[in-house]
Amino acid sequence: MKVFKIEKAEWENGINRLADSYALFGPVREQDFHLFKPLKNGRLPDIPPQNTRMSVKDVLYPQTQPMFDYSLDENDADHHQLKDVPWDETPKAVIGMRPCDADAVALVGRNFVAKDIQDPYWVRTLEATTLVGYACDNPCPVCFCTSAGSGPYNEAALDVLLADSDGAILAKAVTEKGERLIAAAGWDTGADDSLAETIAAQKETAEAKVTAQVSTDKLAGHDTMALYNASFWEDVSFSCINCGTCTFLCPTCWCFDIQDETHGTKGQRMRNWDSCMFPIFTIHGTGHNPRGLKVQRVRQRFMHKLKYYVDKYESGIQCVGCGRCVTYCPVNIDIRRVAGLMNELDLDAEACAI
Repeated sequence: MKVFKIEKAEWENGINRLADSYALFGPVREQDFHLFKPLKNGRLPDIPPQNTRMSVKDVLYPQTQPMFDYSLDENDADHHQLKDVPWDETPKAVIGMRPCDADAVALVGRNFVAKDIQDPYWVRTLEATTLVGYACDNPCPVCFCTSAGSGPYNEAALDVLLADSDGAILAKAVTEKGERLIAAAGWDTGADDSLAETIAAQKETAEAKVTAQVSTDKLAGHDTMALYNASFWEDVSFSCINCGTCTFLCPTCWCFDIQDETHGTKGQRMRNWDSCMFPIFTIHGTGHNPRGLKVQRVRQRFMHKLKYYVDKYESGIQCVGCGRCVTYCPVNIDIRRVAGLMNELDLDAEACAI
């Protein structure tokens, strides 16, 4: 794929041109952190030096997503019928996401786009969205993306990869969708084959800066019940307060709940983010809760990401190593440590402990 050089002045002009044909989203600074928000009225993406607090997940898979409208008024011809909420078909472009967040989009897609069942909300949104990543030249200290199957310059899940270079921006078209966006922005001039070598060199330098490493090579071979019954779960879960921060910030968590909200005779069915860390997540209509204890919920989170997903999809762990859960956990539970405990499980020692 071709690589183009964008001068800083042309960067702003290109973003303005894109606004004519795309609904743009990008990092926007709010107080002391960045979130992905709509870029309106000529606003440029504010690319932070490191990752945003929240991932781009909210753009593709909103925290609250209307699914159906309905009426309970029997005078309405279509009362008690669920009607699809109109969908905005405007093409979207996310400008400035980190490669690990793009990899998370592909990872989550394995859940929403199965062989026999596809989530229409996810599918149509992703099909209409162009993912423009920004290479990460200075990974944060808690990042372990390279050992989670991702990387600061990983382009596999992107349509366009952007990278800083000597005061300019390099743009590499990864897909045809990405080529169309670069053309719409007017950045498709000055293609230079040597720029690909520049990106390759910068990639090698950036990857060398990722110092945190996590070993997951033994997870697939471990017996599921041996991990489930491991003696370290009480220790891991001891400080957890079940706040759900880890799951809401995680770009690869996909759990949701579906609720109906009615006002008078009008109502709407919505799906909302949920978390396996919440006590009511698994509560049954009878009142029984199969994961009523904190230790059970903490174990579920890590078993899902580091064992169940590994066994089901055979494509690595359900994590891209962004480090958000490590940074923002209020009680310092570290997925890197837990991955190590699970990966290096000593079955003989566990048997002796029993």
